[in-house]
Amino acid sequence: MMIKFKLSTSAIRTVLVSAIAAVTLVSALASAAERPRVGLVLGGGGARGAAHIGILEVLRENRIPVDCVAGTSMGGLVTGAFAAGLSPDEMLEAMGAADWRAMFNDNPPINELNPRIKYQSRRFIPGTEVGMTKEGAQALPAVVQGQKVKLFINRLVRSQYGEPLIEKMPIPVSIIATDLVTGDKVVFRDGSLTQAMRSTMSVPGLMAPVRNGEQLLVDGGLVDNVPIDEVRNRCNPDVVIAVNVGSPLMKANEIGGILTIAGQMINILTEQNVTRSLATLKPSDIYIKPDLDGISAAEFSRYAETAKRGRAAAEALLPRLKSLSVSETQYQDWLAKVTPVRGNLPVVDEVQIAGLKRVNPAYPDRYLKHYDDKPVDVDRIDKDMGLIYGDGLYDNVDFALLSTRDRNILRVTPLEKEFGPDYMRFGFNLNAVSNSPSTFNVRAAYQRTLINSLGGEWLAGVQVGNDNGVFAEYYQPLDAERLFFLEPKFSYMRGPLDIFQNNMRVAEYRVEQTKLELMAGINVGLWGPVSVGWSEYYRNADLEIGTPTTSNAAVHYHGFLAKMDFDQFDHLYDPTHGWAARGSYFYAAGDGYDKAELDLRAAESYGDYILHGRIRGAGSFTGTLPFYNAVALGGFLNLSGFARNQIIGESLAYGNVRLEKIVGRLPAGLRGDMRVGFALEGGRVNGLYTETELNGWQSSVSVYAGGETPVGMVYVGYGYSPNGLNNFYLFVGTP
Repeated sequence: MMIKFKLSTSAIRTVLVSAIAAVTLVSALASAAERPRVGLVLGGGGARGAAHIGILEVLRENRIPVDCVAGTSMGGLVTGAFAAGLSPDEMLEAMGAADWRAMFNDNPPINELNPRIKYQSRRFIPGTEVGMTKEGAQALPAVVQGQKVKLFINRLVRSQYGEPLIEKMPIPVSIIATDLVTGDKVVFRDGSLTQAMRSTMSVPGLMAPVRNGEQLLVDGGLVDNVPIDEVRNRCNPDVVIAVNVGSPLMKANEIGGILTIAGQMINILTEQNVTRSLATLKPSDIYIKPDLDGISAAEFSRYAETAKRGRAAAEALLPRLKSLSVSETQYQDWLAKVTPVRGNLPVVDEVQIAGLKRVNPAYPDRYLKHYDDKPVDVDRIDKDMGLIYGDGLYDNVDFALLSTRDRNILRVTPLEKEFGPDYMRFGFNLNAVSNSPSTFNVRAAYQRTLINSLGGEWLAGVQVGNDNGVFAEYYQPLDAERLFFLEPKFSYMRGPLDIFQNNMRVAEYRVEQTKLELMAGINVGLWGPVSVGWSEYYRNADLEIGTPTTSNAAVHYHGFLAKMDFDQFDHLYDPTHGWAARGSYFYAAGDGYDKAELDLRAAESYGDYILHGRIRGAGSFTGTLPFYNAVALGGFLNLSGFARNQIIGESLAYGNVRLEKIVGRLPAGLRGDMRVGFALEGGRVNGLYTETELNGWQSSVSVYAGGETPVGMVYVGYGYSPNGLNNFYLFVGTP
């Protein structure tokens, strides 16, 4: 008996589609099973590590999936970004948006610094403080603490969506660091991704180590710069793609100072472990060493060129790399697996401040009052972390976004300085002038901070040189946010005062002045303080050289004092934009006169050119300023064609316009830039006590070169005036 089947057209279509799908599935499974597992190794090399991005471009274009990845130093940074799902284009965009020079200067712009810190930074060389602890004196552990580097890492891996954890990355990740205490290799396979990335980038001496429990972590390149063994252990790959971007050893003629010697020592250690790692490569593995000749480990600004060279190196090996390619479908499936899906930014339900032991939490909290019930704003977070760091109380300030079942918590962690809260601070200045005596002064001070819960601090110091003396002050905030304050001060100084007539130094007095101030004030945001109070002055002048021109009798005067000190410049000594306004008013009780001073400055940049303007005025509204409390013009950029304080009188008016051009920049982490400048100046002094023939307006023209350095300002200049001395100047240090 025969059984007949009659199939409809739709049924036949269904059977065929199912069959094709089954064959496709089987084929895909077979292909997936046959695909070799790929492990990617990204070595360290500083800025040369941007070549990794070009190599990742080639892997992406040729549909080469990666099953695990390990990296060291800059390779660790790219490893973290890759694991977090960033495309090569996104990495290049982040590199281009970064201000690499600013990144290696931990502090925010000066206009965003705490006014108290700003005030101290003008008197003492920033970054030279020595911590005084029970264990003894401790200096800063590195040139850079890494504050801005860590914020860059947070932004790079999209930490605003939540704290990224290594164990939750879609592919196995390993990042290598070195324990500075034991010398052991430390491998991050879990925990905070951003912390691992920051640790592996801590070049010893340049960037501060990262504390992890009892460990002090630095650059992993010291022990394993191309971690091939680690990637084998991580996912047992069939093929390892190893990328080496390390710097070659310097030649004898390239080794000069202590920095190059230290760099060479690190390179030797690195090369030794790289040689050992490369010896483990198998014939099936792929080794990529881009041609990075002429690109140093510090040249982050050449990231685009460096990435292109990495791309060229990978393209040269395309015949071998293409053997690892998969189908478009397979690659898109892999890409979907490793690329996180991000929705809307989370809303912050709560802000927590963690880790503080000595600092009142209300102090950093004053910057964090605008987050509740608002989506995370990474630009705002970066700014606020910088503001907190700018208070000068922390080694670094970090954040993490933690999500619970029903709440998003923005946890801010200010890590208090371990080498405080007592410090020694130092400053010096050398002021050499061709037509008057040069001066040299060195100052040192002991500072104690965090005396009480409101952040009281005192400072006492000594200055020796041409101007000798002692000084002491106490600063007591009156509220937890340090808005209001009390500030008593004492100083005793003894120094020279030169008297000029007809451009000749006719006398030199040795002036002693003791000053007492008791001020109360308010900090006007980040602009600076306004304060009022009472001041006492004791002054005596003894003739040492020349003809007497004034009485040497001791003088005691006192009265009401008001001051303001607003500074919104972007640099401490050598701004590119911003403004400053300083002024004071003194009423001499019982002496029948007052004294007012106002100094306004502004700067704006146009490319590499900076235009400056300044207006200064001083004098009395009531009575006549006596000689012992008179005003003066003369000195560099204060009528440069005249000696310092050469023209003394009862009132003054002064103005200048300067044009500067940036002609070079110091290496990252060493502060500012080098400039040449030209100034036009004009001023007059009324009621002359010295240079009694110089009535009316005087003019000066000056040219100079210099800039802001790790030891303060350094400049050389020449000032010319038709009626002046025409001086050559050399200045080094802090004012």
